[in-house]
Amino acid sequence: MTDSGSRCRVAAAQVLQQVWQGRSLKAALHHERIQFDDGRDRALLEAICLGAVRHRRQLEYALACFLEKTLEKQDPICHCLLLAGLVQLHILQLPAHAAVSATVEAAKDLSRASRAGLINAVLRRSLREGLPESEHLAVRENHPDWLMKRLQNDWPGQWPAIVAANNQQAPLWLRVPGEPRVRTGYVAELQLEGIDVVAPAFPPQALRLQRALSPTQLPGWDAGRVTVQDLSAQCAAEALAVRPGERVWDMCAAPGGKAAQLAEALPAYLLLTDIDSDRLDSVRHTLDRLQCASDSIEFRICDATQALTAPEPPLFDAVLLDAPCSATGIIRRQPDVKWHRREKDIDALNTLQWQLLKNAWHHLKPGGRLLYSTCSVLKAENERLLQSFVKQHVDASEQHLPDTYGMACSIGRQRFPEEEGGDGFYYALLSKA
Repeated sequence: MTDSGSRCRVAAAQVLQQVWQGRSLKAALHHERIQFDDGRDRALLEAICLGAVRHRRQLEYALACFLEKTLEKQDPICHCLLLAGLVQLHILQLPAHAAVSATVEAAKDLSRASRAGLINAVLRRSLREGLPESEHLAVRENHPDWLMKRLQNDWPGQWPAIVAANNQQAPLWLRVPGEPRVRTGYVAELQLEGIDVVAPAFPPQALRLQRALSPTQLPGWDAGRVTVQDLSAQCAAEALAVRPGERVWDMCAAPGGKAAQLAEALPAYLLLTDIDSDRLDSVRHTLDRLQCASDSIEFRICDATQALTAPEPPLFDAVLLDAPCSATGIIRRQPDVKWHRREKDIDALNTLQWQLLKNAWHHLKPGGRLLYSTCSVLKAENERLLQSFVKQHVDASEQHLPDTYGMACSIGRQRFPEEEGGDGFYYALLSKA
């Protein structure tokens, strides 16, 4: 057992403790990863943490069965270390001796030597007996009760596939800017380097890598020839179908993937807004790297629920509202969403989504079009919200989107996670009379 082995388990326990306290998994992992020089240690740390967050309820149920009294409140860091140990043995299926030894050693490194015997006993018992299975469906499926009920009510025929997809690793999707022949040439370039990819018929710039690798190592990354963007996210800008010479507003532009697609369509004017200056800086960086920044693009820090200030309110031919949402369609990418989101959050999000929709409509020209999208699978944020909006706005009408955008709803279309390999997304295209 190497020193880095126990250090990796220490870091995993610390990441999990931070996540359970409310910090994002991405931020916690980034903070702990930097101490490891070896890419294998970083990969193992990430795998342990992702496994624990994805399978949290199943693992915590097992600990409740193995222990007379769990350590969750009494000794949170040891509780997290036990979760990390169970992940290694039952999710990642690492060699038992090394995994147990490194986890026990980590307890000593965390000044929990008195717990070493208990940790060793619990992990070895789990090897003998396996993980006990709860009769509670939401525990078995590793989802909070409220979300499980919502999914079952919203999607009685699809919820099993949704929760199964949520517990899987998402593939890496790329977007290759330019005409279809550019993507064709890039595929050939990747194949020459032994990188297997899939190029779907739609969207036309999408590529899916068949194995994980660092995007920054891809040919032409620094030159902006390729970027990371999920298939479903790419579809949003495709649905808006911006034409050269139009005035366009991307209301919630960060992190910038959709904004770059809009910029590449050569609008006469493109307004990119976000309420956070750091997030808007990330949009600038994305457009600069993809070499699609131009004088026709304006970046503005603002609250998009409020009317835009100008001598006269500006009007747009097309508006993209990729609204803040529960992110329940991207749980496979951000599994901590399951534990950080609360049912009461949906009402607050609905209020924000409605305010954004109303302001988008206020700034849309007659004859203009609005694309509302979310990375949510909850009807309250999607279909039901748009039903109410159209009912209250007689000048609003839905524009047809083809089957490639997912299942037809009473208004708009819903993609589910893992459908065509993409994330869960909702799209509704409205036109203004």
